[in-house]
Amino acid sequence: MAALPFFCRAVRPASHSLRPLFAPTLSPLQIRLLSTEMKAAIDKAVASAPVVLFMKGTPETPQCGYSRASIQILGLQGVDPDKFTAFNVLEDLELRQGIKEYSDWPTIPQLFIDKEFIGGCDILMSMHQNGDLAKLLEEKGVLVPRESEAAK
Repeated sequence: MAALPFFCRAVRPASHSLRPLFAPTLSPLQIRLLSTEMKAAIDKAVASAPVVLFMKGTPETPQCGYSRASIQILGLQGVDPDKFTAFNVLEDLELRQGIKEYSDWPTIPQLFIDKEFIGGCDILMSMHQNGDLAKLLEEKGVLVPRESEAAK
């Protein structure tokens, strides 16, 4: 049997324990340096409202099921529209890639509350189901005031 060329031989994958803890979750093909300008733009976007969602589409016309679910969850929780903004990553390819690098999270949508990255739709759904999202939103004061509180 002839020996295989070097590049055809099977390679044993490295142990996960050898990967640094800060290793990015993006594939090597997706990794590029986040430009200073894009980082500044994302910083500004994240700070533009207490609740910020980077999504595919708009709240009125979400372009993917996960973005739609995220908007529905925020609506069910009673997030005040005056304290919420969304950014459509489909309008800007650099933003779409940049937000993934900024948060080191590979998927869209992405939720930030008070400039802190919370997670994607899966995290949002889990927090909604176990009550953690309601607690967080109430602590941050981003819910529509209850009628009894508004009357005071």
